[in-house]
Amino acid sequence: MVRVRFAPSPTGPLHIGGVRTALYNYLFARKNKGVFILRIEDTDQARLVDGAEEYIIESLRWCGIVPDEGINEGGKYGPYRQSERIHLYRQYADMLVAKGDVYYAFDTQEELESLRTESEKGGDTFIYNASVRGKLKNSLSLPESDWKALLEKGESFVIRYRMPFNEDIHFDDIIRGHIVVNTNTLDDKVLYKSDGMPTYHLANIVDDHLMEISHVIRGEEWLPSLPLHIMLYRSFGWDAPLFAHLPLLLKPDGKGKLSKRDGDRMGFPVFPLFWPYGETARGYREEGYYPEAFVNMLALLGWNPGTEQEILSMDELIDLFSLERVHKSGSRFDPEKASWFNHHYLQLRTDNELAMEFREILRAKGYHMDIVELEDVIALVKERVSFVREFWQETDFFFKAPDTYDSEVIKKRWTPETAGQLLELKDLLEKLDVFTTASIEQAVKSWIEDKGYNTGAIMNAFRLVIVGASRGPHMYDIISWIGKEETLKRIERGVDEIGGQVR
Repeated sequence: MVRVRFAPSPTGPLHIGGVRTALYNYLFARKNKGVFILRIEDTDQARLVDGAEEYIIESLRWCGIVPDEGINEGGKYGPYRQSERIHLYRQYADMLVAKGDVYYAFDTQEELESLRTESEKGGDTFIYNASVRGKLKNSLSLPESDWKALLEKGESFVIRYRMPFNEDIHFDDIIRGHIVVNTNTLDDKVLYKSDGMPTYHLANIVDDHLMEISHVIRGEEWLPSLPLHIMLYRSFGWDAPLFAHLPLLLKPDGKGKLSKRDGDRMGFPVFPLFWPYGETARGYREEGYYPEAFVNMLALLGWNPGTEQEILSMDELIDLFSLERVHKSGSRFDPEKASWFNHHYLQLRTDNELAMEFREILRAKGYHMDIVELEDVIALVKERVSFVREFWQETDFFFKAPDTYDSEVIKKRWTPETAGQLLELKDLLEKLDVFTTASIEQAVKSWIEDKGYNTGAIMNAFRLVIVGASRGPHMYDIISWIGKEETLKRIERGVDEIGGQVR
């Protein structure tokens, strides 16, 4: 059975690259009738951040990524929080000690830092491996009686993996193919820390084995750790899962991984939800993105369905997803494309749904509107917006008279005859018994034709006094919605104020 896991560390907000990793795991599990597990890897206690675990869970919930097993869902392979599995890891470390594949190292941080500094002065990089470990303070270099005495005294130690000397490690990655790494380029990684906690490498391998993970789908940043993980599986005598390392999400401009700094600089979020702790960060949910738009956009950053189709529901993504179509190279994030996806999903919503959402924004501004009337406004401007929050800037003149009038429009469109023509138009509208879009349009067009006026001149000036600028939908739709009384008031006020400015 396909069993995959998403295993984040609760050390801060969940980057959208992490959400994509969770999404690909989820799609792969659903496509293959498998199981998707959420495991919280919180062994690095010093870096834990309050609220981060809840943030991760809420982010996945918002995206519609639902675990089959996890800290809330339970399951027979739990606990699913690593801090609740601490008792397991030491016994597996001891198994490796008994096999001779790991060793105790007693070097202090100060001693190691001194060695690193010395190597850098000589133009080298210090690597704790087979070439130097025989000269350092560990159970391979010290007599057995000496290192056992250190353990008995309670001397601080770590447990390191004993990487073989000059051996080629062969392994396969579903996305990247066959890979060969020589052990002389690798260091003897710490598997068990001096604080009694396992490192990621040990806990991750043990948990993946005990939870019967079939495929490990994770970010490219973990690819350098794969040789060690393959060796650990070999040391334990376990069958390794299949691996797939996903490409990086790249910044929109320049080179490198997409970061919060890029989002701050260019005005877009890099986290799914608003992060409220410490240095706060914007979120896609709070920016007005629909979760289905966010998921659709994210799925196509590093994978393609093999067709030109870009709009894909979660069910369609599940049906089409395969790891073989995941790209090897990084995917550049495009903020405008993200907005494009949201625009599409907004258009799919009914006018009633959008009116209900927009009504909350209006209420916050002090406007309490009938939902049916609001639907009429939504229908007029829906195609112009990508986010519900943009409805206000496209429709504010429906709810309030303009406070100012665009000076550039006045300069271009206001002539000595304009005021008189608009007052004539006001009288015409005042006499109409039926004030609908169709009746207004017919009356105004007939009046302009009878008078021989310039249609553009009249309508641009009319829009100026009603809206305050050259924007908005069909003029007759606007004034039929705001009503006769408000229309007449705005004409009169506009003529007075603009006329006073151009004298």
